[in-house]
Amino acid sequence: MPYSAYFDVASTAPPHPVARQALLAALEEGWADPARLHREGRRARLLLDTAREAAAELIGCRADELSFTSSGSRALHTGIAGALAGRRRVGRRLVVSAVEHSAVLRAAEAHEADGGTVARMAPDRTGRISPATVTDALTADTALVCLQSANHEVGTEQPVAEAAGACRASGVPLLVDAAQSLGRGTVPGAWSLLAASAHKWGGPAGVGMLVVRKGTRFVAPAPRDEREAGRAPGFPAVPQVVAAVAALRAVREETAAADGRLRALVDRIRERVPVLVPDAEVVGDPVRRLPHLVTFSCLYVDGEALVHALDREGFAVSSGSSCTSDTLEPSHVLRAMGVLSSGNVRVSLPTGTTREEVDRFLEVLPRVVAGIRERYAAPPEVGGAGAGDDTGDGTGDDAGGNEVTVDALGLLCPRPVIELARAMRRVRPGGVVTVLADDGAAELDIRAWCHLRKQEFLDEEPWGDDPEGDVRAYRVRRTGHPIPADDPGARRVPGTPSAGDPRPAGPPAGDDLRP
Repeated sequence: MPYSAYFDVASTAPPHPVARQALLAALEEGWADPARLHREGRRARLLLDTAREAAAELIGCRADELSFTSSGSRALHTGIAGALAGRRRVGRRLVVSAVEHSAVLRAAEAHEADGGTVARMAPDRTGRISPATVTDALTADTALVCLQSANHEVGTEQPVAEAAGACRASGVPLLVDAAQSLGRGTVPGAWSLLAASAHKWGGPAGVGMLVVRKGTRFVAPAPRDEREAGRAPGFPAVPQVVAAVAALRAVREETAAADGRLRALVDRIRERVPVLVPDAEVVGDPVRRLPHLVTFSCLYVDGEALVHALDREGFAVSSGSSCTSDTLEPSHVLRAMGVLSSGNVRVSLPTGTTREEVDRFLEVLPRVVAGIRERYAAPPEVGGAGAGDDTGDGTGDDAGGNEVTVDALGLLCPRPVIELARAMRRVRPGGVVTVLADDGAAELDIRAWCHLRKQEFLDEEPWGDDPEGDVRAYRVRRTGHPIPADDPGARRVPGTPSAGDPRPAGPPAGDDLRP
């Protein structure tokens, strides 16, 4: 029997046993329309009302402020659209953080397309939005501010209470996306709207929650329905709602006892990964974070290949990397933070995770990363003055020139940054390497490489005849800080095409990176 550990509860938690039991029981009693007056309808209504009261108590709101929706994304879309419509006379300015869930950012794009304006708050390198940033974003025409309680990709907790205070002082409602944190506790502060999704804490998919506190101006964005205070058309799936609330209560009790142990396991991963894996960067706030989630990135590694390789070893993880043929843009969260996107892995531990499972993961990870690095290789640079040796052994350091141009056109991450690493060893300190690339992740990874290697990122600009095209030129100056001789990106790997070889650069023939 292969070893197996599910380390991806931030995406979807496994169905909680309590949710299973509650769902089966509610299917017997709560299948009818709760708006009807007959016996079956009254039974369903009693279950729905009881679930609403219990959920409101867990959230910290009034029962008549809570509506059940078809998903967490629907709750976000409805909450944003309704709050903006309710405050249209004030203004049409929406403020969001740049690290919000894509559902919020898509709603912001729709608002812009409809003629509204959007201000995007930039995080620091840990992914946190400072309270001062929120305060500075508030203007007289701001209709709504959106801020997640904790980031879904890196686990950084946001200063919701402080943001809510600033918003209340300015008379602006704050919408909180609490999907990642509601299963671990109530959201603090005087927020105005809140959205959550049951599958994040082991409830059934297809149940979202939207809270609109009394006094918040809100106009339902769709034709008004008599159900759920007019905020969610159609009667809710009562059995699923009952299961969702039952799971939330059970998970709250479990996490209160388990979070300390999970935090210690995550601390072990945070401490050991940079030691065990060369050129790995742990991202996210090291202190103000969710206790069960850790994210790290590895230089010179394809995130998709890393996820597949770990899956073959029995570990289910996720990645915010975008090194795939059908997704050429890096994670918007990692981009906003300015951290490495290639070789990105998010580990989110379920409540029952053991020390043995974490130790096994730490045992497997270095071997998996090393194997992927061995399969990927950088083609030699083309053009430029003074290109030295391409053996990657460092003998070109003294003989190199002052400028090298690297052609990485058509190559996906991590190849552009691998080429940069090799080329940097062929210029003298003070020399400049220019990388030509059309991969959407290249800028982020090149900037992150410079940060890790203490080299100087100069600038990036369009290259070629089309200034609006995808091809960009990235210039990096070599500093006096040494580049390690064993840098995986600076050595030729067996099977790499040599200069002038027309074969495409990629894994050796026959190497299948699929699971």
